[in-house]
Amino acid sequence: MLKNYLTIAWRNLLKNKLFSSINIIGLASGMAIALLIGLWISDEVRFDHYHQNHSRLARAAALSMDGKGTTYTNTVIAMPLGNALHTKYGKDFQYVALVSWQSPHILAVGDNKLSGMGMYAEQDFPEMFTLDMVKGSRDALKDPSTCIIARSMALALFGRQDPLNKTIRIDNGFDLKVGGVYEDLPHNTSFYKTVCILPWGNKANWLNSENPQGNWYNHCGGLYVQLKPGVSIEQAAAAIYHAPTEHIQGYEEDATLFGLDKLHLYNEFTNGRPSGGRIQSLWLFGIIGVFVLLLACINFMNLSTARSERRAKEVGIRKAIGSLRRQLIGQFISESLAVAFLALVLAIFLVQLSLPFFNSLADKQMALPWGNAYFWGLALAFTLFTGLLAGSYPAFYLSGFEPIKVLKGTFRAGRFASIPRKVLVVVQFTVSITMIIGTIIVFRQIQFAKARPVGYTQGGLLTVEKNTDDLNKHYEAIRSELLQTGAITDMGESNSLPTEISSGNDGFYWKGVAPGNGLGFGTLQVDYDFGHTIGWQVVEGRDFSRNFPADTASAMGGLILNESAVKQMGLKHPIGEIVSYKGTIFPNVPHVVVGVVNDMVMESPYAKPQPVMWFCGGWANHMVLRVNPRIPMREALAKIEPVFKKYNPGSPFDFKFNDDTYAEKFAEEERIGRLAGFFSVLAIFISCLGLFGLASFMAEQRVKEIGVRKVLGASVFNLWQMLSRDFVTLVILSCFIAIPLAWYFLHAWLQKYEYRTEISWWIFAATGAGALGITLVTVSYQAIQAALANPVKSLRSE
Repeated sequence: MLKNYLTIAWRNLLKNKLFSSINIIGLASGMAIALLIGLWISDEVRFDHYHQNHSRLARAAALSMDGKGTTYTNTVIAMPLGNALHTKYGKDFQYVALVSWQSPHILAVGDNKLSGMGMYAEQDFPEMFTLDMVKGSRDALKDPSTCIIARSMALALFGRQDPLNKTIRIDNGFDLKVGGVYEDLPHNTSFYKTVCILPWGNKANWLNSENPQGNWYNHCGGLYVQLKPGVSIEQAAAAIYHAPTEHIQGYEEDATLFGLDKLHLYNEFTNGRPSGGRIQSLWLFGIIGVFVLLLACINFMNLSTARSERRAKEVGIRKAIGSLRRQLIGQFISESLAVAFLALVLAIFLVQLSLPFFNSLADKQMALPWGNAYFWGLALAFTLFTGLLAGSYPAFYLSGFEPIKVLKGTFRAGRFASIPRKVLVVVQFTVSITMIIGTIIVFRQIQFAKARPVGYTQGGLLTVEKNTDDLNKHYEAIRSELLQTGAITDMGESNSLPTEISSGNDGFYWKGVAPGNGLGFGTLQVDYDFGHTIGWQVVEGRDFSRNFPADTASAMGGLILNESAVKQMGLKHPIGEIVSYKGTIFPNVPHVVVGVVNDMVMESPYAKPQPVMWFCGGWANHMVLRVNPRIPMREALAKIEPVFKKYNPGSPFDFKFNDDTYAEKFAEEERIGRLAGFFSVLAIFISCLGLFGLASFMAEQRVKEIGVRKVLGASVFNLWQMLSRDFVTLVILSCFIAIPLAWYFLHAWLQKYEYRTEISWWIFAATGAGALGITLVTVSYQAIQAALANPVKSLRSE
């Protein structure tokens, strides 16, 4: 019986090549999109699952409360918390590891100098994250003179030589032996860019010095733990909750833990609790995948039911000779399953073909898991589901025909038979139009934020990280020589890039406001020249200046506030205001406000500016260069590089354009926009494919009517109008449904941005007009072809 079903299904596919092709291509496109989205979701959900004990890994975070009762979550913690977890709270933890920021380091072996991302980590880190050691041991970091490197870095530095116990020069400042080589971490892990891990105990690690290790107020590193078997994250988090409290004065701070399994997806926090993040993108694209697959299934349903009269006699004869309805349902379901399996083969081919492009869109490194039995089981189950979903309605519809009416020739589909098809077409275009409107709004929001004034002059700014002792020692000489070349017009330094706020504190107090107010500020350290190098605007008072050496004094030194800081502090006349700090960084040392600068976009371009304080002097790890606008950039760089090579010969000249660094802030939204646009285009393609099939069938079904109308004098335009009218009406109805739906969901989405675009009426008008235009183009080919046909051919048998 099954063989008979499949034989008939194959004959029907060959007999109706056009409709079979539309069905298979439509289903394959929908399945390919669903597979791509499924691979992407799987990659996101399995983030950090590479590590064997991922379910027992967690990251520590600090919870601080402001004066308004709002709790802020910070995964950058104070170093003493790590020591407390090692000693006082060790019963819940199998391993504890403090880590530094991931940052660029220069690794040199002889004249071979390479830059790569690295970090300092405590000795338990390799065991905790189960690094796959190619050579050496995970215990290598116990020796403060030994590091471990990734296989790719080992190959780049040593070629085919054995790297173990070889010496590497780090940042042109100190030497380390190679104690191990680990397999490069995959793309979907937190540390995939890290190619060297340096020993926490080395004296070059500032985070292991006296100040950070004894300072509960200085948040400057990360902390990871591995729980003992049987200990839950909630249980361990409750145990350490008050660990910082007894050491903090002036404000409230607690500690907690977040499971590494979920931290990637739930990376946004409200009042100390995960409140969303990337998980929202997963839900969004999961829903898109379901709807796009549904569009493809609708095509199959529509074309199958539209051609019902062609199959009516077959159904009548089968019923007359004894076929039961369930057997007919089995026949039609088997046909849809055959189409679904053919579509699966084509879908896998399309996925394999499009994966490189999709990976570049999604910033992934995914591949089809050809050898994974679980994947193939899911693929087959997914195909069965698709086949049943697409074939169920046609099967029940076709198997319900009455054989007497069919065989007497009195069967007609009826005036209401097309209503389900019309409803499905409306659903298709409602989904497609909603997706297109959503894509436009996402890109509008990105462009709106990009057009936001940043508050300083971005163009022509270069940043160079001060990651070697040579750059620190020779800063003034480098600055002087670069100015003499004429390649730059100014140069300053800071402990943060202009595009970020790398450190922050609370505990500040001033006249009329006592310590413990809970108000937090970004706290940055710059030199005299930083402000006029980036081009910030002084709106009150003055800038830091070499003419005022007292600006760098530890007591009564200069302090510059931005407008948001002035507003948060409630200062009407900020110049001359004395601001002190209760803590261990600047213990009760007063600073005097000398200037107020405009608000600048330093963090999220979608959020309001944060209150920031700038101190003059102190530690700086970034140089900022203003390139001379009268010199071509290539020529300027050619003059700048030799100066850096002269004073920092052990390292390559690495720099970043400030506008490129700023552009990275839009990466996530742009990625979502590109993916949404990609899926929207394919959704429209699938919808139009079905529309083309329906138009083709309608033209074929009404060929005699068209012939009669032509004989009676109807023009080509009249016939085109008649054949297109129904489809245009359906698309207009879809617009009226899609527009309010899109507005509702996108208005809600925009509310999460404090700086957001408006939803303009023309977006809906343009999308509706575009949908109508695409519909007319799709339908017109078949309509005009039918209208131009010779009526003699269609009427000669009458």
